[in-house]
Formats: sequence, C-alpha cells, structure tokens
Amino acid sequence: MPSLGGRFDLDALNENISVNEAQMAAPGFWDDAESAQAVIDATNVMKSKHDAFYRLSDAVDDLQAAYELLQEEPDAELQAETEQQLSQLQEAMQKYELNLLLDGPYDDSNAILEIHPGAGGTEAQDWGSMLLRMYQRWADQNGYSVEVADYLAGDEAGLKSVTLLIKGTNAYGMLRGEKGVHRLVRISPFDSASRRHTSFASVDVMPELNKDIYVDLRWDDIKMEVFRSSGAGGQHINKTSSAVRLIHIPTGLVTSSQAERSQFQNKETAYNMLKAKLYQKEQEEQERREAEIRGVQLDTAFGSQIRSYVFHPYTMVKDHRTDYETGNGQAVMDGDLNPFIYAYLQWQLAQKNPD
Repeated sequence: MPSLGGRFDLDALNENISVNEAQMAAPGFWDDAESAQAVIDATNVMKSKHDAFYRLSDAVDDLQAAYELLQEEPDAELQAETEQQLSQLQEAMQKYELNLLLDGPYDDSNAILEIHPGAGGTEAQDWGSMLLRMYQRWADQNGYSVEVADYLAGDEAGLKSVTLLIKGTNAYGMLRGEKGVHRLVRISPFDSASRRHTSFASVDVMPELNKDIYVDLRWDDIKMEVFRSSGAGGQHINKTSSAVRLIHIPTGLVTSSQAERSQFQNKETAYNMLKAKLYQKEQEEQERREAEIRGVQLDTAFGSQIRSYVFHPYTMVKDHRTDYETGNGQAVMDGDLNPFIYAYLQWQLAQKNPD
C-alpha cells in the first residue's frame, strides 16, 4: 500500500498556519494591503498542503480496509473498484510529493521563461517554436496561464526569441529544471533532400520577483529603447511605438516587452524581467564562489545540454542529468513534461542529500 512518509512536518505546518492566522486577525493587518495579501496567499498554500495530506491519509485508510476485505472474501467488482482507486491515489500522491519537493525560496513564484534558438537559421527557429508550443501545452494542462511578453518571429518559420510569463502557484519551481540547452534530431521538413538535422535552443527560466526582493537596479544604468510591437505571425501590430527594450549597461543584460497596450506597462514588465535576470546572475555568481571555496566544479555554463529530443532514426526524449527517458516523443511535444520535471526534482534532492 502507498505510504505517506517523507519530508512533511505536519506539526510545523500547523504552527505556521496558526501564526499567520493570528497575524491576519491582528489590528492594522490591512494597513499594508500588498503585504497582507502575501500573508493570505501563503496561508492558503499551507492550508492546501494540510488538507491534501488528510485527504490522502483517509484514502489510504479506505484502500487498506478494502484490501483486507478482499483478503477475507474475494469479490471481482470490489477488486476492480479498488484497483482503480489505487491508480488514482498513486497519481494524487505523486502530485503531493511533487509539491513537497518544491521547497526552494522562489519555487512558488510565477516563472519567466525565455527560448533562444541556436545557430542554424530556419531549422533552429522552427525548433524554438516547437518548444514554445510544448510549454504552452504543458501550462494549459497544469492550470497555469501564459502571457507572451516578447516575440521575435523567424525569417521564414518559427521564432528568433520569445519570452513567456507563466503564472500560477509553483510555476517557477516546476519549470526551473528546464533551464539549459535542448537538442533536436529529426528529418528536416525544410530540407528537400530529407536529410537528418540537429538543432539547438537554449531555455532560460527565472522567478518573477515580488517587490520585497532588493536588487541594485538603477535607471541610471539602464538604456531604454522603444519600438513598434507585433505578435506571433504579425498580429496585434501597433501603430505607436509602445514596445520597450531595456539594456542594463554594466552587464549587457537585455529584456523586452510588447504584450501590453501602453508603453508605461511594457516598461514596467521589462523592468521586472530585468530585475529577475540581474538577481539570477547575482545568485549564480554567489553559488559559483561558494562552490570554489568547497572545491566543487559547477556545470552552470550557458550551453550545458540538458535534454535530447530524437525523432530519427528512432524516437526518444532523454534527460542527460537524470537519465529519465521515454519513447513517446509526441506526447512530450504535446506538453507531457511532468515525468521529466518530477525526475529532475528527485535528482536534485539526491544531489543535495547524497547519503
């Protein structure tokens, strides 16, 4: 039978809920509306974990009772019903465990996801659009909303770059393992000789930071450019220069936004994305320094290949970190990424706790 063991501290969770509820009942709680809402959101997430634990615990008890009954008196109908409930419980427990693995400081945040095709022209740019569709399908299947903040169409097909804002609880935690280079091997639809081609695209993932996170980002260090926005395929073309590109002069980091109707809104979106990029850069540099002190070599360089999608001469999608693989490549391209995400989170936990 399934077990509800693991890294779940129910007492600590109940205590944190009580502390927050006391804070919510205190006078002046709504004096700072934004902070108050953050406390409420955090409490709702904790209550959701609490309720999920007890729902699963009750389901395990019910299945245990049905199993014992079947041992005493076999019944084909009850056995079929029990097997179906067991399958549903196993799926629910995997989601429950997944939420427990998402314990990073920004895992519950919205995600900013960028796709940049590598060299290779139309072939690579088409691969970029395939990845865009994959992430959009995954988000839709898992209850996340997607906004296309910036889109640069390819010359003939596909895209040159795209930035997505993926919104919902744990969006960043679920997607952070997608950061890296994704490799495609297939018979090119753009090659009249039907030869096999290899294409690359890099994916970058950052958390959308709330206003409480301090990042040393000053407007004096930012160059702003405005341009006319156009969506995928050229739709939503604005006659005014409402799209905004921000360039952080000291680091060369660049962000763009053209999803909003006003220049002011695009400026704010691009600024928040630049803040997230700069924060991520600082965090990676800090991790590198700490690793050097410990004598550990980190493989965090831009260009580290994380996953291969092979469609010729056989079909296989394989993650090179976890070794998880599947022969159902079309399902992956249709958004079935959760097995890869789950394997990555388990692998990362094992890296942190090798014993």
